Amino acid sequence: MEKSKVYFTKNISGESLVKLFELLNVNLGEKVAIKVHSGEMGNQNFLRPEFYRKIVRYFDGRIVECNTAYDGARNTTKKHKALFKEHGWNKYFSVDLLDEDGYLEIPIENGKVLKKNYIGKNLRNYDGLLVISHFKGHPMGGYGGALKQLSIGCASSEGKAYIHSAGRTLDQYNLWNDLPPQDTFLEAMADAASSVAKYFNGRSAYINVMVNMSVDCDCCDVAEDPCLEDMGILASLDPIAIDQACLDLVYNSNDKGKDHFIKRVESRHGIHTIEAASLLGFGQREYELIEIEG
Repeated sequence: MEKSKVYFTKNISGESLVKLFELLNVNLGEKVAIKVHSGEMGNQNFLRPEFYRKIVRYFDGRIVECNTAYDGARNTTKKHKALFKEHGWNKYFSVDLLDEDGYLEIPIENGKVLKKNYIGKNLRNYDGLLVISHFKGHPMGGYGGALKQLSIGCASSEGKAYIHSAGRTLDQYNLWNDLPPQDTFLEAMADAASSVAKYFNGRSAYINVMVNMSVDCDCCDVAEDPCLEDMGILASLDPIAIDQACLDLVYNSNDKGKDHFIKRVESRHGIHTIEAASLLGFGQREYELIEIEG
């Protein structure tokens, strides 16, 4: 099997988002959903709306997000819409809260843990999906990248509860007292990611931005400051390969903060999400890293 191509640039800019996407040579259709992380209230590390202006304009696309399944400023539509304004998303973009009107159930054909997924209903209104992930650590998954954005990120509030509970409940308020074993949760996340990738059937692309890399996610209202220096931007048609490439860049770096970051990843067995995803057939861990100048 030919290795997946992963394009990489050290130039971190809105122009680089467009340049790397064009190298992927993929048609996402006329109506493109651009999945980002809106950033929890109080979080200092999330990527600000200004960064996305050129890529959104390139597609004439829409920024999309879903509600969360934990207490905070994003777990109801009313609060999440208020946060969009607070963080400046509405200043530049039309923003679609995908699960404002509920969820869409989609099948997971060969899932190890889950056989169905509950995504934000409005995803059905789009021809293609561009997943732009802020690569960083995560308190539960070890790290957050393309696979997390595909799974947890595209899931409705109920879908997030379903993934976190490994299929036990859709109720976000009946979730956190009885969580599954860690590897089971990570396998459920891989299952959910596969279903969204297959739902768009070749009309999805992935960009990971390696900046502001804290061990904590943008979903944390109080996050640790970044422990790694900024590294660059990566783009691929393979969500598994791009996440593997990001982790490899961290492991192979000389950054003094990498041990702290790696400890977070390994303490949550984060690589298992990639291992589980690679067995589901919607990507691979083998990749060719192609560095682009400028």
